[in-house]
Amino acid sequence: MIFTKYRKTYYYFSASLVLISIVAVFAMGLLPGVEFVGGSNLEVEYEEERPAMEEIRESLEVVDLREVQVQPLGEKRAIIRTEEADEKTYKEIMSALEGAREVRFEAIGPTIGEELRGKAILAIIISSLLIVLYISISFKEEDGLINSTKYGVVAAVIAFFHDILIILGIFAFLGYFFGAQVTIPIAVALLTTLGYSINDTVVIFDRVRENLQKYKEEKELKEIVDISLNETLGRSLSTSLTTLFVLFALLFLGGTTLFYFVLTLILGIMLGTYSSIFLAAPLVFDWNNLTNKREKGIK
Repeated sequence: MIFTKYRKTYYYFSASLVLISIVAVFAMGLLPGVEFVGGSNLEVEYEEERPAMEEIRESLEVVDLREVQVQPLGEKRAIIRTEEADEKTYKEIMSALEGAREVRFEAIGPTIGEELRGKAILAIIISSLLIVLYISISFKEEDGLINSTKYGVVAAVIAFFHDILIILGIFAFLGYFFGAQVTIPIAVALLTTLGYSINDTVVIFDRVRENLQKYKEEKELKEIVDISLNETLGRSLSTSLTTLFVLFALLFLGGTTLFYFVLTLILGIMLGTYSSIFLAAPLVFDWNNLTNKREKGIK
């Protein structure tokens, strides 16, 4: 009974990670990409050795810019992020960057950036609500054992407030120390993480529901939860590991453009697997005991 026996340890560990992540997000903040706040991103490549970041900033002082962020990219490239630059400003920037050639340039107005940010947040919220509704309908209450809404709420809350918040906390650290930006691909990866975590959790919940019907007259609810987790453990780990093998290959071989997108997927799958196995079913068990000590003779 390792899963339910030590569930409080898992709760404390996860709560600590979530708390640290929340503090990191508020203290360090997230570094939004140009898609969300508006502005210009210029990626340049130097033919020879790339100058130090401070040298690049100093060379851009001749251009009338309110704010400049310079981020290294690989051995010879750098990303220069500024407020929205018109054609004149762009030419002045390229003129100041001696020995550099343009690789990529993108500019988005602040109005569009604000709209994209709002839509990304709305997409995550709506998807979470739909998850609660879908699981509540799919796991219709049978024989009054466990209310189906509990499955849906626990699945969505864990996926959103555990998996997503911890990833955002990690990106707060990465943004503060390494200049990692939260971009549209990162938002897509977060939604993918949400779906992956829910999928794994639903498989476990489905086995719990089956075993409740099978063992309801013979075993306590705690035993049934542990049996269900043991039966689905191999499937969950093998699915996650095979997916992670591919993602780690992309992380190291896919280049810098895909790095943070793939990293987000890796973090999401690892956290989703952990939360599905060690948090989801035990939380349903504790919630069920809290609201109703005995349901149909099952403790």
